Formats: sequence, C-alpha cells, structure tokens
Amino acid sequence: MFNPSRDEVRRFFIDTWRKQRDGGILTPLEAIAADWIVEHPEYHADLADDATASADYAPEAGRTNPFLHLSMHLAISEQLSIDQPPGIRAAHDRLAARLGSTHEAQHAIMECLGETIWEAQRNNTPPDTDAYLARIERRASKD
Repeated sequence: MFNPSRDEVRRFFIDTWRKQRDGGILTPLEAIAADWIVEHPEYHADLADDATASADYAPEAGRTNPFLHLSMHLAISEQLSIDQPPGIRAAHDRLAARLGSTHEAQHAIMECLGETIWEAQRNNTPPDTDAYLARIERRASKD
C-alpha cells in the first residue's frame, strides 16, 4: 500500500506543478494531478513556492489546504476509475448531471468523503464505505 508522508505528498504536488509549467513529461498520476491543479488557479502560487511544503494550513487560519484538497481530488478520481465503492461512478455521474459539472460533483463527493473520514476518526473505526456511498447517493438524488 502506498502511504506517503505529508512532506512527500506536498513535494509531489509542487514537483508536478513545476513539471507541468515547464512542459516536462508527467507520469500518469502526475497528469491526473496536473489536470486538477489547472482546475484550481487559486492554488498555483502556493504550488509554485517551495516554502509552502512546510506551511501550516490549520483550519483556524481560514485558508484551504491545497495539498489536502488536491489529494482528495486524486482519491476520488481513483475511486471513480475503479468504481470503488461499487456504485460511486454511477452516483457521481448523476451528481455531475444534476450540478452541471464533474468538478462540482467531485467537490460534493469530497464533502461526503471528509464526513466519512471524520466519523471514522471520531469512532476509531475504518471508514464506512456503505455510509459514504449513501451520502453521495443522497446528494445525487436531491432535487
């Protein structure tokens, strides 16, 4: 199982953005990450600054952590690519149709993922994939 450290994750995104800007050759995972980075111009300056690799993005500071946000996009992209948990791809597609954007659908799923992770941490249990998918399904079926 791939379990990178916080510093490795941050370095991955910073290096990916540098390679993208320089026209470098990207690995398949870097290409997916670069696509999400392009979708988030508000993070470009952070990712162009090596000092952000050690920056603190505490919620109290009122700044979104670009590394966490982009990591969640990558996780959701992977889940969609393998339809895991089963049914997430169809729920995503319904959500994207309802919201008019795959990007907005990912942000809605991101909220569901965050809630699922928070619940697992609070209860000291593995993430409940059934509850996660149910949260996404509820979002996808709202009128």
